[in-house]
Amino acid sequence: MTESVERIASQVKQLPRRELDELLDWLADFEVSEPDDWDREIKEDSKPGGRLDGVLERVRRDIAEGRTKPLDRVLDNS
Repeated sequence: MTESVERIASQVKQLPRRELDELLDWLADFEVSEPDDWDREIKEDSKPGGRLDGVLERVRRDIAEGRTKPLDRVLDNS
């Protein structure tokens, strides 16, 4: 762990529970709002002409031709 991260961790450990909860909520929101490399790759690959074109076309075809089941039926093992 870097020195600055160790310093932050030490300060976080000293927070009152209410402030720790507030920080954790902020971190969760931050995590969701900041795309990582994987998110960026998926976004690019999903664009028309992207690497997922073939997969997306097959999925669309399967749906159009009725070769899919509703997710709730799959999860219920129906």
